[in-house]
Amino acid sequence: MRFSRPLARVAVTVAIAAVAAAGCGGKDKPSATSTQIPNSVSSNIAAVAGVGVDSTILTANTSSVAVYAAPDTTSNGTGPVKLHLSNPNQDGAKLVFLVTAKLPGWWQVLLPVQPNGSTGWVHASDVQLTPNPYHLKISLGDHKITVFQGTNSIYDGPVAIGAADTPTPPGKYYTRVLIQAPDPNTVYGPFAYGLSAHSDVLTEFNGGDAEVGVHGNNDASVLGKSVTHGCVRMDNDQIVKLSKVLPLGTPVEIVN
Repeated sequence: MRFSRPLARVAVTVAIAAVAAAGCGGKDKPSATSTQIPNSVSSNIAAVAGVGVDSTILTANTSSVAVYAAPDTTSNGTGPVKLHLSNPNQDGAKLVFLVTAKLPGWWQVLLPVQPNGSTGWVHASDVQLTPNPYHLKISLGDHKITVFQGTNSIYDGPVAIGAADTPTPPGKYYTRVLIQAPDPNTVYGPFAYGLSAHSDVLTEFNGGDAEVGVHGNNDASVLGKSVTHGCVRMDNDQIVKLSKVLPLGTPVEIVN
């Protein structure tokens, strides 16, 4: 399933939001793929764990964040801008990124845009850094989600994933918005995390851009099956627990 467009949205710290009847979607449309970095710059780049123990979350501290194709280490500090992202984002949540690499004054980040896996560079002055010990691993072949705190597994359980013609896309992503349903008995269950991931086969769903999410369910019998439009459905009680502890920006690794 995908989030439909007319949703009320919340960050992880906000209490209430509305969920519409069907769909998972978002509006961060600009495409932003990875860019070749000059050797003079790339030799100084330090890799940062994007998934695993103590990942790094960046939260925007400006009303708009410029995303650059490459870090500019010259004195004027400007360079080619790929896109601008608004803060709060289109869902009303704080704009967050997951770090993949760093340079003095710069962070390379995963972006919540199509195509999946897009990265860009942001000024360190535009964001605030927070370490995060949590991450999720979703095994498509096993229909299982595992939640880690550091190296310790704190939950694993069955999930429903995308059907054969609308598969859940493997890759490395992060949670970018948390939505609480006023009616926990819909297909979304009580909570839904919107991810930075998008469907590889759908370009649109119910007016949105086919964003993939992790959410509850209204039929526990589907857990362990491949029946969704790409989203991941999990146990309702467990997603309620996760909603209380997982910050936005938490890494989500989806593997075959």
